[in-house]
Formats: sequence, structure tokens, C-alpha cells
Amino acid sequence: MQEQKADQSSRKKFLWWGAAAVTAFSGFRLLKGQKKKQEEKKVETVKMLTQDGRLVEIDKNLVTNKQKASTEEVKQWINKKAQQ
Repeated sequence: MQEQKADQSSRKKFLWWGAAAVTAFSGFRLLKGQKKKQEEKKVETVKMLTQDGRLVEIDKNLVTNKQKASTEEVKQWINKKAQQ
């Protein structure tokens, strides 16, 4: 009778430890998957000035014209804004 109770007790412990291990393993996989999703969501942005002078960040993939404005063009633009 005591041997049967000992067997049941060790069986229950085995099942609890097994369930805990499965839960922990599943939790780690879930957290690992979320980190990968966050890394994929990270988007490269560039800072640009709008025509009204605000600084904005936009997705680098949306920029079609990759030419930078020359110093003279920027000075002319600033002078036009200052006169208005």
C-alpha cells in the first residue's frame, strides 16, 4: 500500500516537472519569436526638412531622389524663407 502511494507520488512529481519544463520551453520560444518580430519591424529612417521648415523622419525606402541639396541651394532656400 505504501509502495503504491510512493509510486503515485513520484509519478505526480514527474508529471509536474514535465509540465513545468514544457511550459518553460514554450515560453522561451514565444519570447524568442517576439524579439525577431521587433527586429524585423525596425525601419531605417532619414531626417529631412519639409518645405515649411519642419524636421521629419521618413522611411529610407520611400526616398526616391537620393541627391543631396548643394550648399548654395540650401542658402537660397533659407533666404527665400527669411524674406517671406
